[in-house]
Amino acid sequence: MRIEERNVYVGPSLYAHFPVIKLKLDLGALEAWPSARLGSGFVDGLIAALPGLHDHGCSFGEPGGFVRRLRGDSPAPEEQQGTWLGHVLEHVAIELQNIAGESVSFGKTRSVEGREGVYTVVYEYAQRDEGIEAGELGIRLICSLLPPDLRPADSVPDDWAWPEARDEFIRYAQRRALGPSTASLVKAAEDRNIPWLRLNEQSLIQLGHGKYQQRIQATVTGRTSYIAVELAQDKEETNKILANCGLPVPRQQLVRSADRAVRAAERLGYPVVTKPYNGNHGRGISIGLKTADEVRAGFSAAAEHSSSVIVETYLEGDDHRLLVVGGELIAATKRTPGRVVGDGVHSVKALVDLVNQDPRRGVGHEKVMTRIVLDAQADMMLVRQGLTVDSVPADGEAVLLRSTANLSTGGTATDVTDIIHPDNREMAVRAVQAIGLDVGGVDFLCPDIGESYKSVGGGICEINAAPGFRMHVAPSEGTPRDAAGPVIDMLFPNRAPSRVPIAGITGTNGKTTTSRMLAHIVKMAGFTPGLTTTDGVYIDGQRTVEGDMTGPVATRMVLADPTIDFAVLEIARGGLLRAGMGVPWIDVGAVLNVRSDHLGLGGIDTLEQLAEVKRILVEVARECAVLNADDDNVIRMSAHTDAKHLCYVTLNPQHAVVREHIRAGGRACALEAGVNGQMIALYDKGRHIPLMWTHLIPATLEGRAMHNVQNAMFAAAIAFSLDLKLDAIRTGLRTFDTTFFQAPGRMNVYDEHPFKVIFDYGHNAHAVGMLADLAGRLDVRGRRLVVVAGPGDRRDEDIRDIARAVAGRFDHYICRRDDGLRGRAPDEVPNMIAAVLREQGVREEQITIIPDEQEAIAHALGMARPSDLLLVFADALTRSWKQVIKFKPDASAAAPPGPAVAAAPAAEPGHRTLAQPGEASVAGKPGRDADELAAAGFVRDERGLRFVGEAGD
Repeated sequence: MRIEERNVYVGPSLYAHFPVIKLKLDLGALEAWPSARLGSGFVDGLIAALPGLHDHGCSFGEPGGFVRRLRGDSPAPEEQQGTWLGHVLEHVAIELQNIAGESVSFGKTRSVEGREGVYTVVYEYAQRDEGIEAGELGIRLICSLLPPDLRPADSVPDDWAWPEARDEFIRYAQRRALGPSTASLVKAAEDRNIPWLRLNEQSLIQLGHGKYQQRIQATVTGRTSYIAVELAQDKEETNKILANCGLPVPRQQLVRSADRAVRAAERLGYPVVTKPYNGNHGRGISIGLKTADEVRAGFSAAAEHSSSVIVETYLEGDDHRLLVVGGELIAATKRTPGRVVGDGVHSVKALVDLVNQDPRRGVGHEKVMTRIVLDAQADMMLVRQGLTVDSVPADGEAVLLRSTANLSTGGTATDVTDIIHPDNREMAVRAVQAIGLDVGGVDFLCPDIGESYKSVGGGICEINAAPGFRMHVAPSEGTPRDAAGPVIDMLFPNRAPSRVPIAGITGTNGKTTTSRMLAHIVKMAGFTPGLTTTDGVYIDGQRTVEGDMTGPVATRMVLADPTIDFAVLEIARGGLLRAGMGVPWIDVGAVLNVRSDHLGLGGIDTLEQLAEVKRILVEVARECAVLNADDDNVIRMSAHTDAKHLCYVTLNPQHAVVREHIRAGGRACALEAGVNGQMIALYDKGRHIPLMWTHLIPATLEGRAMHNVQNAMFAAAIAFSLDLKLDAIRTGLRTFDTTFFQAPGRMNVYDEHPFKVIFDYGHNAHAVGMLADLAGRLDVRGRRLVVVAGPGDRRDEDIRDIARAVAGRFDHYICRRDDGLRGRAPDEVPNMIAAVLREQGVREEQITIIPDEQEAIAHALGMARPSDLLLVFADALTRSWKQVIKFKPDASAAAPPGPAVAAAPAAEPGHRTLAQPGEASVAGKPGRDADELAAAGFVRDERGLRFVGEAGD
């Protein structure tokens, strides 16, 4: 049993719309050993190790269902042999996280087609490292329970023991999980629909996106005064400030040696307390010291945490924590130190074991209370009470095992918010305000919190700048209090904005240009966009990170930037397959097209599978799904969205589905013919909105570049769906061009040579065909030349399709390869392209094979004459663009221009030509009536027309 492959999905993916881990698990010989065949010893041992498996419903949908699957207790014959170990691992990994305090439940396991004994195991996780370790530990646990002759070699160390491994895993998980206070703040933010990002491995959290963000670290907020935190940590200075305000505080003195501590205690009067000058969480505090020896011991304990030690008068009474947020007392809790109560029968050690059996107690912060540990501090407390761990306390005798009442050391908490006296409430608020904290905890000792400190006495021990919330949100006794909510409401008053609009754009071709167009429109509308693309991350138009940034890491970069107020995310297939999306949902999701590219990679072999990957954006769009109605694989995605609106984009003004969708009040963007050319028009709720003539959009080359007409339509539809003003959309489209600076490798045109160069990154048949089609529609007086290639990691048929897309359209072909061979021979790709060109009727003298990209482009530039058109498909964009613009034409080679050539050579019989978008769409065929559309699987609802499935599906 071994893990072949692991993927950690941080957001929506093919498997779930929340974080999951996917394992490719090879069972090997264990494929022949389902759980029931392994015998009751395996099943009983597994349930004994993880009793919580009893609660897993599995396919039965009720508690105990998974255990029935394990035992083969099913009427179905195929299930009577139990379940396979991949499925067992799924449940074990989930339950391991449950015992560590996480609430996860989702999982699914499927066999890998064509590979016996190999399974895809998917399970939900809360924290990445914890989830990964749950899978690893789950395998060790399962292997440890196997019969020795079936146990894989080296799968379980000789000294491995489950109880120790379990507890170590819980501690490992807690070290990486958010603490109780931070977790409660995150939950309060989620309850208010405020997004959050974890910024480090500790407790630094960003609440909100972009310019709306606020930060917390545990319970310290980004608004907490640095001076106030310093004062709160300086216990001596805090004592003075509170005393000067007339608030009740003990007398104290700062010392740096044990002898001075004793002298200070004698001056202040016994009993006294010793504590570190700047400690926290009750560490190093000793209370009720009555002798010089005890003071010396207390000094030593405090000196382990601080070079300076405070000696102060001991205040009698119960220990209380009073929580103040934004100038208001939110909660009050009475804290009791870790202790046991005698029964006259059991020893102290036995009583501790009994107390720790309380299901509310766990390791660290795993549960609402922490287990009591018998350690050196407990021994000291027992000695002071004249006891040992073997002593048997009398019935009802309370035995203290800690001097302080911190929950982290086994203490308990009782909520007293409802009974606190108004004077004590006011005193706590004044104390926190005197220090200057927005969130503060007051440690207050008094005999009765229900009586005024003015009458019964009491005093403030210290002020905490980062007070823990666990005792308030999950007290041992009393009413839980919402300690976190008021903090979030203080940071985001009156439901202040916390989210930025997010648009996600995907598709095989056009997504980079469309994303850039949209970001430009957003900027023209007065916003500060954050943009992720295949060539980098851009903040307000400036590239901040270079490289392919279309995955969740780039999404996080944009949303964490404190200046942006709009996010435009280009999301590619690779990132979705590797790690999922970087956000749980988006406002608008757009799918431009699904074409043959990257097939045969990452387990995606068909267009239908590729469509399922790209469909993820539509599934998680909240406001609007923008879909290409001219692509059958895309229009069918309308069956998989819960977005409030559906917006179809079509170049076909006779599109049957779009026509009925508009008549039903739906939203659409269509290309319409007019006297002055072609008009981009928007439809919404019965309104017809003429937006812009295509020839006025520079990126369309006067309307001839139909692929950029379509990209502009998508950008306009997305912007409209994000409530951007029409004037901003028009301005953005009119001022966006396809210069290399604004859109590198996206139909860049260079006119400074005697010939025209069109430069593009097209790397699949659809993209190459669109540019070839454009070259054919441009008026060219000279020849049409092309430099063509195909990525080495594509299937042979994909590379041949690229060759067919250009065949018969140019006067000369220069065939090359990319720098990265990706498993191919150095001249394999150009030779493959040349062979297809010959098959398609291209003459030998029209073909030149030059494998190296730089040499190929140099040759093409050198052979170009005045009035020629050179189409260059490039891979190394920056290098190749510089090669184009720095080329020096040989003036002596200039030839007089020939007659204008209005169109490219016609394709030979059998050659493929580029179909206009919409022509191939089954749903787009004109003349289809409502009954025919219903039969084709389209139904009308409040959003217009959407696909639900064809009859018989």
